[in-house]
Amino acid sequence: MKTSGNVRLQQVVKRHGETTVLHGINLEIEAGELFVLLGPSGSGKTTTLRILAGLEEVSGGEVWFDGKNITHTDPGERDVAMVFQSYALYPHMTVEKNIGFPLKMIGASVTEIKRSVEDAAQRVGIKHLLERRPGQLSGGQQQRVALARAIVREPRLFLLDEPLSNLDAKLRLETRLELHQLQRDLGVTTVYVTHDQEEAMTLADRIAVFMDGRIVQVGTPREIFGQPAQISVAGFIGTPPMNLIPAVWHQQHVDVLGEKFEVTANGAQIREVTLGLRPTDLRLTNVGLTAQVQYIEDLGDYSILNLRVQGQSLKAKVQGLTALHEGDTVQLGFAPDAAHLFDRSTGLRLN
Repeated sequence: MKTSGNVRLQQVVKRHGETTVLHGINLEIEAGELFVLLGPSGSGKTTTLRILAGLEEVSGGEVWFDGKNITHTDPGERDVAMVFQSYALYPHMTVEKNIGFPLKMIGASVTEIKRSVEDAAQRVGIKHLLERRPGQLSGGQQQRVALARAIVREPRLFLLDEPLSNLDAKLRLETRLELHQLQRDLGVTTVYVTHDQEEAMTLADRIAVFMDGRIVQVGTPREIFGQPAQISVAGFIGTPPMNLIPAVWHQQHVDVLGEKFEVTANGAQIREVTLGLRPTDLRLTNVGLTAQVQYIEDLGDYSILNLRVQGQSLKAKVQGLTALHEGDTVQLGFAPDAAHLFDRSTGLRLN
């Protein structure tokens, strides 16, 4: 597999009539990375992927690939392969012919096609299915055929658009691990689109978080989870997502719903903030915020407490089964370094 594959987007804008879908995207993807575009539906991530593939024209800006401007290069000349959410297999062709189709289109010899198809099928574990047609396969098997068809031509860039979304939960988890290993084995630059943050966090070397046609943060999964750059990221990443509570920052502490808590942060001025707390960081204590248990989600390994504090809904995640019951009253606290502070007017991270 080819080792190059550096991608750069410079001020990429995409408009559909009066609607702007992408607002000046800037992004650099290193060769060999598994890079995830993550965001809710309509945030611009799939449009970005289609621009990389050459399936969408830009309205402004440039696309660079290995030092070459490919902004207006035809899809067939970009040396990229794409796996669509629908798999887009040819129903009348066998698996073997589906996988070999890209090589047939570029005039490869019958011998070369056969060798490459068998190798690609072996890599994704479907060599025994080569004589079947797509209609005879399960969803997971069809997905593997689509992957084999994408890698058979040894592209420099591998584009995946929600490739696991049609699989059930167990198969999605298994295939996610296989995909990660396949990408490592191939060493090919891979751009992967998903709205599933767990998928992104477990697969990615780095993630770009999209919101409303803009990239709001780029970083490793650990960076994005541990230090969300703004409140929209904080509210999107995490299962359950971060609790976001109105508070007032007083240099060394925050006032939250009538209680005072020490917080690790720098800043001279008193200001209104949003306090972010991961459900795993909310602790049951002897003093602190008085909360009522509204509902308990018992998930075996852990429990999620749905709590109410002065009209504010919060979630706390505790290990194992809890002895608490609906209607119980508890006290909540948190460690000073567990707090995330966001400016309430701008939404940007303070600490």
